[in-house]
Order: sequence, then structure tokens, then C-alpha cells
Amino acid sequence: MISRRSAALLGAGILASPGILRAQEAYPNRPIRILVPYAAGGGQDITARLIAEPLRAALGQPVVVENRSGAAGIIGAQALCQAPADGYTLMLGGAGETAINPHMYKERLPYNPGRDMRAIMVMVKVPIVIMGFPGAPFTNVPELVAAARANPGKFSYSSSGIGNPQHLAGELFNRVAGVDTLHVPYRGSGPAVLDIASGQVQFGYNSLASGLSLIREGRIRAIGVTSRERMAQLPDVGAVAEFAPMANYELVNFFGLFAPTGVPEPIMRRLHGIVLSAMREPTLRARFEEQGLQVQGFSLEESQAFMISESEKLGRIVAEAKITAE
Repeated sequence: MISRRSAALLGAGILASPGILRAQEAYPNRPIRILVPYAAGGGQDITARLIAEPLRAALGQPVVVENRSGAAGIIGAQALCQAPADGYTLMLGGAGETAINPHMYKERLPYNPGRDMRAIMVMVKVPIVIMGFPGAPFTNVPELVAAARANPGKFSYSSSGIGNPQHLAGELFNRVAGVDTLHVPYRGSGPAVLDIASGQVQFGYNSLASGLSLIREGRIRAIGVTSRERMAQLPDVGAVAEFAPMANYELVNFFGLFAPTGVPEPIMRRLHGIVLSAMREPTLRARFEEQGLQVQGFSLEESQAFMISESEKLGRIVAEAKITAE
């Protein structure tokens, strides 16, 4: 007697297809590519290159990182969703293209993350650092809130672009703190951080990697972090949520490995197992943590659920702040 699930699979012709079974058993028999929807050198690109080597070693095939940048990650994500669901095309994706873009672009978006892609593993959370100009009249989150409340509309903050996690972190801060600070978008983290150091903007939301050297040099000041807990690299810098009136505040970016929907389950679980084991390896874990990335241990199912829940949360921020794509 067969199970209901087996009967359904038989009805679909899956269990009866020796070609599919042979393809799974032979996987992989050619190079695998990891799409990165942004230019080389950024956080997602670094993460992709760090995980490519453990995948190559475990699978016995070349793993090629391919940058497909442009259009807020849409070009790379669309390429993933249009690729054959055979496990040979993956994507190192982040919150922007998997959880924010559907709310920014809506019907104009040429893919649907919940329908067209599936998370193999959400690998790291990426806290955002609130960075301030040393001459600004605040050194921590309570002082920033007090100064912004006393001077509505006076202070401006930078981010690396409209609608990205850094921008949303700023809009969420405004809403939870009840303040009015002005967003100044830049084309990338580099200029966004440099204009904090020069005082062109009073503060900004950026990744640790983009501003760590300037923090160490004293050219910018770390004011707070957007994760629930403090960051190991900045042990003396409080989390926003430590300030009691903002105890519910949290917003982080995330990076993970994604596949087109429909990749056979044995391949998905094999890839997840390899990535999970790699993330537990002390040397590789340390390399991630050096970049300000918080390593996660999500299961296959937890990774997909996390992507969906973050999309719902970030979508609410986009709607409430009335953020629209250019």
C-alpha cells in the first residue's frame, strides 16, 4: 500500500520517471554558477565567493560566481527565476531582491520571489550600523532621538539607495521614534559613508564593512546597530532596541543562497547540507564575522519561512513610508 503523497507523485509521473531519477543521482555533472545581482566587491559578492569553495569541494565541480548587476537586483534575480530548475543555477540573494522589490515595483517586477524562487539557506543576517558625523550633537541613540525631536526636519541621513534595507532602517527609525529626519540616497555605500565623514549629512545607515575603517580612524562615529543584539565588532555600541522607547525596533539585511522553484528536493537538501556544514566550520565562520555578518543555522524550511516573514515586515515599512521606486 502506498502513501497518499506517493500516489500523488505517481499521478504526476514523477516516481515513474527514471530520467529524473538518473539526473538527480548524477548531480552535478557540470559546472554550477552562483549569480550575484550586484557588482563585484560588495557584501553579497564576498559572501558568494566565500561559499563557492566549500560547494566546489563537496560537489566535485567548478562553482563560478557570475555578477549580473543592475536595476536594484532585478536583472540577476530574473535570470535565476528563468533558469532551468536543475540545481545548476543558484543566486546569492539579499533582502532587496527577495523581500523588498515585490513591494517597491509591484506588478512591474518581472518575477515573484514567493512563487519563482526557493531559499536553500538564509546564511547570514547583516545588521546595519547607524553612523554619525563626529561634529553632530549626538553620540548614541537616545541623544539622536532627543536631537531629532527638538529639531524636526533638520537632520538628514544617508543610505546607499532608495528602497534598500538601509533606507528602510531609517524610515522605521523615524516611525518608531516619532521623529522627522530626511533621507538622502546615494549610489552605493562608499559615497554615502564619505559624506557622513565630511558632514554633508549628519548621520546614515550603512553596513559595518563600508564604514569600519573610518570608525577606527575616528572620522565617523558608530551611534547604534539595528539588530537586537550588539555586534561583536562594536561591543561598546548599543543596539537601538536597548533604548526602552524603541524596544521593538529591529531591521537587518540578510544574505542567502536561492534556487529556482522546482529544483528536485534531494538536490535542495544536499545543497542545504553542504552550506550548513560550511557555515559551522570555524575558519569560514570567522571570515564571515569579520565582514560584520551574523552566521545563521536555519533549516531549509526555516529559510523559506524567514524570507516570507521578512517580506511581509519590510512591505509594511514600504507602504507606511510611501516609498516608491524611481
